[in-house]
Amino acid sequence: MSPSLEQRIEWDIGTAYDFFISLWALHEPKHLGLRGSWAAGVRSRLPGPERDVLQQVTSLVWPLAWVYTLPAPKTARTALDTLHTLHGPERLLALMPNAPDSIVSLWRGVAERGVWTAAEHQELAEVMGGGDWKKRSPVTVRKAAEDFLGLWIDPVGTADSILSAYECYYDAFFAEEEARIRPALEAALARAQAQARSLDRWDELLEELSQGVRVAKDWEEKTLILAPSYWGTPLAVMAYFEPSKLLFLFGARPADESLIPGDVVPDALYQALKALADPTRLRILRYLTDEPLTPAELARRLRLRAPTVIHHLDALRLARLVIVALDTEGKRYAVRPEAIDAVFKLLNQFVVGRDE
Repeated sequence: MSPSLEQRIEWDIGTAYDFFISLWALHEPKHLGLRGSWAAGVRSRLPGPERDVLQQVTSLVWPLAWVYTLPAPKTARTALDTLHTLHGPERLLALMPNAPDSIVSLWRGVAERGVWTAAEHQELAEVMGGGDWKKRSPVTVRKAAEDFLGLWIDPVGTADSILSAYECYYDAFFAEEEARIRPALEAALARAQAQARSLDRWDELLEELSQGVRVAKDWEEKTLILAPSYWGTPLAVMAYFEPSKLLFLFGARPADESLIPGDVVPDALYQALKALADPTRLRILRYLTDEPLTPAELARRLRLRAPTVIHHLDALRLARLVIVALDTEGKRYAVRPEAIDAVFKLLNQFVVGRDE
């Protein structure tokens, strides 16, 4: 690895990352192409009150930056034990890292009074609408702002109920899942470090690790914290924290494995064949073979609404068939040249049991 790349990268590993990512996946299964019925079945293992708490809070908390601060080995048990040591408001803030100081003050004010005002709701919605929630509709942002404020009316009770729900989820599902995914995380980290030693550019490394995310944004001054994630595969899961750091979780699930324990058909194969079976997606791949295009450009060529095109592009990205370039002007897509060959190879391995 060249000195410049070595100085840019910090490696990390921990099943605690997947603990929180798996909760997100089980409550938003469509984002990972996960069967909704199976996700609902996992959620049903929890008692009703704990299940309701997770349904309410999972979309509001994204504590990956906090997981980074945990001591090794950063297991789910480490995360839960650390949360036990925190008092109610501090526990909530750990689950909502990097909130602006003004918003933390707002939340604390709500906690002291036990009620929130319309002005506080408006302020929080405005801040959220200009941040990570800016791509959501105003109605969605305002509802989320209301939900956030509701958590802070009784921060001690909220924090206790969240931790109780996490403990139930760990006992009912994730303790066993953690043992299953740990070897894959360790193997993925070793592979990634070997890839880094053979490359000189950080953007090339991220594209390789993410199986299709090409970063064109200005990240030159940031330290990149790279960690494997089994549940996030093949998406690139990111968390911003501190002005100079970015957490980038790359896929650790092998192409011949399924996210659902015991499933015989690998996710990568199923998602690819499903994507290729749609005529609109085949047309998109043909267009993208000629040149990279934005969703708006594709929409004009296909004479479809932009949200419809984005839906198809999400399916192609989940199938690892396209590259998505992230830059300051939005997203631009291109075909992954090796992807189609990889699909045929995986299909041959699965059907006839040999690698040709």
